[in-house]
Parts: sequence; structure tokens; C-alpha cells
Amino acid sequence: MATTDTAPLALAPRRFIDRVIRPVLPDAELFMTPRALLWGFVGIHIVYLLGLLPNIINGTVEGDLPLYRRWAIAAEGFSQWPGISFEWVYPIGAILPISVSNIAGPQFYQLLWFVLIAVLNAASIIVLSKKGQSRRGIVASWWWLGILTLLSPVALLRLEGITAPIVIIALVLIARRPIVASVLLALATWIKVWPGAIFLAIIAAFPMRRIAVITGAVFSLGVAAIVWAAGGLQYLFGFAQMQSDRGLQLEAPVTTPWLWLAIMKHPGSYIFNNTDIATREVVGPYDHLAVSLMTPVMAISVVAVLGLVVWAKHRGADASRLLLVAALALTACVVVFNKVGSPQYMLWIAPIIAVGITQGWRAWRTPALLMIAISLLTTMVFPIFYMPLIDGNPVVALMLTGRNMLVVVLLGWAVREIIYLGARAAGAEPRFERRAREREQRSAFADTSSSAR
Repeated sequence: MATTDTAPLALAPRRFIDRVIRPVLPDAELFMTPRALLWGFVGIHIVYLLGLLPNIINGTVEGDLPLYRRWAIAAEGFSQWPGISFEWVYPIGAILPISVSNIAGPQFYQLLWFVLIAVLNAASIIVLSKKGQSRRGIVASWWWLGILTLLSPVALLRLEGITAPIVIIALVLIARRPIVASVLLALATWIKVWPGAIFLAIIAAFPMRRIAVITGAVFSLGVAAIVWAAGGLQYLFGFAQMQSDRGLQLEAPVTTPWLWLAIMKHPGSYIFNNTDIATREVVGPYDHLAVSLMTPVMAISVVAVLGLVVWAKHRGADASRLLLVAALALTACVVVFNKVGSPQYMLWIAPIIAVGITQGWRAWRTPALLMIAISLLTTMVFPIFYMPLIDGNPVVALMLTGRNMLVVVLLGWAVREIIYLGARAAGAEPRFERRAREREQRSAFADTSSSAR
């Protein structure tokens, strides 16, 4: 008898949503037109512009832009080019957006940086939505605009705001225009290293991997030749060395135990400002062991994921879906097992999910919803409550811990999907078909029980 009463209760939340919540919501179809998407994009970027207007009028800059502008002035005014004249924390390609934003002078740096971001965001929306002609693409575009809004403090003011839309364009074009997509991915990788994880996914899962690898290699040789001609070849990979010398950064998932030790005032545990690289780090018992182990652990996790991807591919997994899931898993590995962690790292993950949504909201609903929560918590921690976090506020630390746990869950989802794709290719029942069948069985059981009563 208990089982008979449970089935209708299981359907109650869905009935409540259908009868009470959905009737008061705006009609979703209103947002599914190219015109609505256009106005949504324009409206959101007008809000961004208004937020930055005081800086634009006063000739000041926010976020990481003061540092970018200083590098641009030193390069263009005094021939001190980062990555050529001295070792730099970024790959040499980062100098492109940094210096382009200074072509009208330091006074207009914030404005030109915003224009560059807006143009790239527009291009990503156009490609993602197929000029507004793809319904799934429009859904993905709205989601992407929402993520950009939630992560606007970093999406507008850090280099990830440049690379994220480039990666979206590349992932959408990879099957139809592999050479163009590979050039874009190579460019993004030479601006920030993280798109290299997508290249690894391409090597493991993409049928036309040779085109991508050769294109990326030729592009990289061209970059090396330019740097060599400028006399800075010794600094070409200096960014890798600078990253390897860093300690446990405050926001990195692996730092979480030491963060709580510092909050609980454990002897020898504390948060401090590393003035050499302008970041907050945490020290505590055995932190040096974690610092030395994290790079090998990250490498092992990446190799393990690549092994699963190759296995799924040889089992006949769908290449287009496997590529995106593999890219998500590999990128999440780099975030989860990295001793360095910053809010902009969430923009490494989000572009892959945005392109995944074009394959169907249902298939990518879980990572899409997880990413919304991750983005919200990320911005709550930085910049809103960052100073209390530095002071050891446990509530903000709990927010950060929750965010880091969700990123780990996201990695778990991606790994599970790789396994599922391999199993499905081998003849296992598709997960969504199984769930639909189970729902039908529950509904039929509930109807039978009601008739019996």
C-alpha cells in the first residue's frame, strides 16, 4: 500500500510546476527569435557599457587592465615587450589584445578593450546561433549571455574575455572548417594556455585530428619564428616556468583544506599576499608537498581521461558529442587539480558547455545548470566578498568550498558521460531512453493505482 501512495507523490512537483509556475512565466517563445536575441545581446552590453562608463570618461581602468595597460605602454613607448624583452607570465600571443587596446592611447584603453570584447562576443553569438536560424543555438546563446553576465567582473576585465568567445567559434566550426577552427584554437592557446586542453580532446576524439594538429603546429612555428626574429626566443616558454613556481592559490580547489586550516587558526596556516605576482596564497602543514605533487597529479588525470576517450572512440562513440565531453573533462581536470585558481578559470569551462547545448538542452542540462550555480558562487566570492574571504570569513569560505565541490561534480559528470558514450556505442540502452521508459512506467502505475482506488 505504501508503494501505491508514493507514485502520485513523485509526480506532485511536476504537476505543481505545470499548473502553478509555468502559467505565470513569460512565454519562452518570445525569446526564441533572432530579433529577441539581438536585443538581448545589445541590452546586456549596454548595461556593461554603463557600468564601465565612469572609467571610460575618466580614462581609468578596472580589473587586470591596469597591469595590461602598463605592459602596453612599456611595449609601445619604450620597446619593452613582454615575452620578448623579459620573461612573462602569459604566452606571447596575449600581447595582441593588450597592445591593440592601446592604439588610441592610454586614455581610451578601457573603451577599446570593451569594444574588442563586445565584437568577439557578438561573433560568438552569431556563430553559436547560426545567425539566429538554429533554435538550439538560440538557447545556447541565451545561456552564454547569462553566464557572461554572472561572470562579468572577469569576462569584461581579463584575458579570458578574449579567449572564451574565440573558443566557442572554433568548437562550432571544427567539423565544417577544421583549418579555420584550428587556427583560432592555436591563437587562443597562445593568448592563454587553457585551450590546449581542447587540442588534446581533438587529438583523442576528432576524426580529422591530423588537420588540426598540422595547422596548430604550423601556426605555433610561425609564432616561434616571429619571437626568434624579435630576439626573445629564450622567453618563448617562460610562462610555464613562472606558473610552476607558484604556491597554493587561495581559490584553487586543491587549496580548500589549507584554507579551512587558516580560518581555524591552525598553527602555521595563514593567507598571505604574494606581492611578486600580485595574488593571494595559502600556506600550512605539508603545503610544499601539495605544491610539488599537483602538476604530476594533473598530468596523470589528463592521461587517464585521454585513455577513456580513446577507449570510447574505439567502441564507436559519436565523435561530435565525444569531442565536447572530452574537452569538458580535460579542461575541468586542469581546473580541479591546479594549485593555481582564479575566478576567470570558470570561463575555461563555460564555452564548451555553451557549444554542448547546441546538441540539445536535455543532453547538456546537468552541466548547464551546474555552471550557472558555479558562476553565481564565483562572483559572490570574487569580487563581492573577496576581502572578507581574505580575512578568513567562514561564510564566504563555505561559498568558495561549495563552488569548488560543484566543479568537481562537473568533472565527474564529464567522465561519466565519456564512459556512457563508450558503453552506449557497445549496445547499452541510451540513458535518456531508459529514463523516459521509467517515467512512463511510473505514470502508468500511478494511473492504475488511482483507478483501483
